[in-house]
Amino acid sequence: MRFSSLGSGSDGNALVVEGSEGSTTTRVLLDCGFSMREAVRRLERAALTPDQLQGILITHEHSDHIGGALSLARKTGLPVYMSWGTALATRAVDAKVDLRIIEAGEALRIGDLDVHPYTVPHDAREPLQFTFSDGARRLGVLTDVGIGTPHIVETLSRCDALILECNHDREMLSNGRYPPMLKARIGGSHGHLANDAAAEILAALAHGALRHVVAAHLSAENNQAGLAQAALAGALGAHAGDILVASQADGFDWLSIA
Repeated sequence: MRFSSLGSGSDGNALVVEGSEGSTTTRVLLDCGFSMREAVRRLERAALTPDQLQGILITHEHSDHIGGALSLARKTGLPVYMSWGTALATRAVDAKVDLRIIEAGEALRIGDLDVHPYTVPHDAREPLQFTFSDGARRLGVLTDVGIGTPHIVETLSRCDALILECNHDREMLSNGRYPPMLKARIGGSHGHLANDAAAEILAALAHGALRHVVAAHLSAENNQAGLAQAALAGALGAHAGDILVASQADGFDWLSIA
C-alpha cells in the first residue's frame, strides 16, 4: 500500500491512497478541496489521471475538502462516498453524482482497500475521518479535529502509517491577527489540533511498527513546519527530520508501507 498528498492546508486538501492485490490496483481520492482543473493537474504530478481512481471519499463539507469533488465525480462518473450529514450540507443529493452514503463504524470495501470511517469532533454536520488497509498494512488519517478522544486513539492504535493534523501553534494563534471569534473556533474542542495536542495523541499511538508519521493541515498563518516536526518528534523520541510535513503547494510524494 502507498499514499500521496496532492496538497494539505486551508487552501485545499486531497490524498491518494493505493492498494494492490495480485494483478489489480485500487486508488481512492480522500477529499478534493481543489478545483477540478487543479485536482487533475495535481494528479498528473503524481503520474495519475482521474480514470485511474475508483472513488472519492469526503470527510466533511468545508470547501477546502470538497471544493471540486462533485464536479470531478460528475465528469468522471466516479462514486463519491460521504456521510448523510455531509451530503445534506453540500446538497450532494441533488448533484447528479453516484452518491454512496456511509456511516461511522461501518466498514466498506473498495476494490483492494478496506476503508473504515470513524467519527471525530469537528464543527461540521457529520464529519468522518478514515483508516485504510490492504489486509496487511494500515494507514490512519486524522485531520480537522478539535481534540483527541479515546475512540480516536483506539481507532488509530494499530496503524503502520499516520497522517496527523498539526494545524497551529497555540502561541502563534494567540498572538496572531485573527479575530477573537476565529481564534476561539480554531482552538476549540470542535476546531483544529494544536501541535501539542497532536503530539499527545501520537504519544498514545507510538509503537515499533509505525513506519511513517506525516504532519498535515498546517496553518500558513499560525504554524511553522519546524514547530510541528519538533512536537511530533518529541512524542516519539525521534529526530525532527524523521517527521514528514505535507505542504499546501506540493503535499508529499508517494510513501509506501512495505
